[in-house]
Amino acid sequence: MRNRSRPPLSPEAAALLSFTRSSLSRRTLMRGAFAAGSLAVTGGALAACGTKGAQQTEASCVSDDSSATDKTLIVSNWPQYIDVDEKDESKRPTLVAFEAKTGISVSYTEDINDNNEFFGKVQNQLTACQPTDRDVIVLTDWMTARMIRLGWMQKLDTAKMPNFTKNLLPSLKGRPFDKNNEYAVPWQSGLAGLAFNGKVTKPVRTVDELLTRPDLKGKVTALTEMRDTMGLILASNGHDPSDFTKAQFDDAINKLQKAVDAGQIRRFTGNDYAPELAKGDIAACIGWSGDIIQLGLEDPKVEFVAPDAGVMLYSDNSSVPNKAAHKANAEQFLDYYYDPTVAAQVAAYVNYICPVSGAKEAMEKIDPDLAANPLIFPDDALLKKAKVFKALTEAEEREYESAFQKVIGA
Repeated sequence: MRNRSRPPLSPEAAALLSFTRSSLSRRTLMRGAFAAGSLAVTGGALAACGTKGAQQTEASCVSDDSSATDKTLIVSNWPQYIDVDEKDESKRPTLVAFEAKTGISVSYTEDINDNNEFFGKVQNQLTACQPTDRDVIVLTDWMTARMIRLGWMQKLDTAKMPNFTKNLLPSLKGRPFDKNNEYAVPWQSGLAGLAFNGKVTKPVRTVDELLTRPDLKGKVTALTEMRDTMGLILASNGHDPSDFTKAQFDDAINKLQKAVDAGQIRRFTGNDYAPELAKGDIAACIGWSGDIIQLGLEDPKVEFVAPDAGVMLYSDNSSVPNKAAHKANAEQFLDYYYDPTVAAQVAAYVNYICPVSGAKEAMEKIDPDLAANPLIFPDDALLKKAKVFKALTEAEEREYESAFQKVIGA
């Protein structure tokens, strides 16, 4: 979710996670940010977002749009999150095509490496209703939800975005933090579920197996990302991660505490679970689909499992911050990437879940094997299991993160 300020992968880990383009997973980089900064979520960054005067409204912070006379656009995104020309990695083919089609000149910068870090970069400007010098920013669900809650994002005119309104995956419509799909446009998505190494254990199909099976004792890791670990446990208890009570959260945290006390869980990790799983140092874990796709390419014995009780769906979302001066240009840009053919070109490079309906059919013409991969193009059965974590109030975020950090020993 992206969050996250863990250190980057070691050379050994990077080798184990190597993909066809010899680059780190974008989700790995993003997820790698949380451990060192986890307490900041419940402390500095979270507290700062609730300071007096931070809240804005459409009336209190009015943004002017100069798109009609200024055909430019400034985009901030995560690294390795758009297609590149394999012969010249400074070129991004879909972006070049967009500029040629629209006449809009795009300054595309890969300057988001951590949700909290980026929040710190723009917090003072957005609190004061000042420009961030960015027209589009891409942040993970929970951070997008926080900034929408603070009134820091501009409402999009989706009537001017026919591809988006037509092609957004049904599973990503009406999310708790953006029920009318008017602030956050999913750029890419992924799943948090279970994974196991079939060389060292029999299959692990449920969260209860992961947390209680005797043969797995001390050979399990779970994620330091509260929304993913707790979302899966909530679902395993028969509760909806997108709509739960405090009592239900407490039941789930107690379940996790029992597993910790019993020595079932070796430790809580960021992306560093991946090389351990690949080597068989751990047998099973809670993990992310993007990592497991890459490990599975190296060793098909490493498998991702979507428990029947539910799997967590996360997205990185494109939004237009207050005082961005090119909202209409941004709407054209985002709608362009919801053309299924364009979306398939991006998905062929980044290998995360494509949020665009129709892109799978377009992908079949590019790479039939990728089109058949359910972790890039989930089928209806998998999507029906997918849950988005509840949008938390500031007080809930502080309380639930604090309880989780206590259990995991952060």
